[in-house]
Amino acid sequence: MSETHMKILSFEDLDGWAADDHEAAREVFLNTCNDFDAPDWQTLCAAATGIEDARKFFELLFRPVLIEEAKKGALFTGYFEPELDGSLTPSGRYRFPIYRLPTEARDGKWISRREIETTGALKGRGLEIAWVDDSVELFFLQIQGSGRIRLPNGSYIRVGYGGANGHKYRSIGAELVRRGVYNAHQVSAQVIKNWVKRNPVDGAELLRHNDSFVFFREVSRVPAHKGPLGAMNRSITAMRSVAVDPKFTPLGAPVWVEKDGAGPLRRLMIAQDTGSAIKGAQRADIFFGTGDAAGKAAGTLKDPGRMVVLLPIQRAYAMLPESVL
Repeated sequence: MSETHMKILSFEDLDGWAADDHEAAREVFLNTCNDFDAPDWQTLCAAATGIEDARKFFELLFRPVLIEEAKKGALFTGYFEPELDGSLTPSGRYRFPIYRLPTEARDGKWISRREIETTGALKGRGLEIAWVDDSVELFFLQIQGSGRIRLPNGSYIRVGYGGANGHKYRSIGAELVRRGVYNAHQVSAQVIKNWVKRNPVDGAELLRHNDSFVFFREVSRVPAHKGPLGAMNRSITAMRSVAVDPKFTPLGAPVWVEKDGAGPLRRLMIAQDTGSAIKGAQRADIFFGTGDAAGKAAGTLKDPGRMVVLLPIQRAYAMLPESVL
């Protein structure tokens, strides 16, 4: 881990703080604050509904803490919950299975994506949760780690991350750049999907460049109108939940986001999720919601800015090195 710098800010230092909907943020905070074990967080959770004004609640009981790593600037990206068309039984249309975790993959490294797809290692074992109609969308479902499957009768099932084969994720966008197909600034999820669909044979090989293979579990106990489960095993909320690196930001903590670039964003969010690519004190992934529109918005986001964590007052000052106090 690189050298880390911490600084306590005032709420006046937070650009746009006064204009935000603090009540909306408090409602999302309440979704997960009961899961805190530490006494100081439990106290804040108990007080969250006792102070009528939500902005006052945050300002009275928290302090904004800027946590930065040397030579590592902030990076905001977006993620979403895909929505695929599928069926609980296979057919000519629904040919691509969503698999549960096999026993062989529960400990350590198992076979690669290529081997799984070309040897039929999972076929006929009753591991299928559902079948979908698009192999490319299924690949991106694995990248996102959760999604909704829309069934022919109009109902839904929801799937969440259930494990992986132990192989390191390899970016197919980076591979397209390496091959000279695109420049780095041209690559997005939609560009990759379009290229694979235009080039079905080469596209299938491109997807197999990523050895990582993700398995799922059904999580349909979460109502369809609510967001998917995050790392805290609670539903996350579009544009109020953010994935962070828990080495630096406690899960469940409020996080003030100052995203620059196109469509600047100033908003209080709650750290309720994690991601394998979300590493660093100033690295965050904003949850945009479910479906194609959310996917398009999330897929274009790659912006700088600043992220500030709101911590209980005593905890915030205890984190500072003695030389700063």
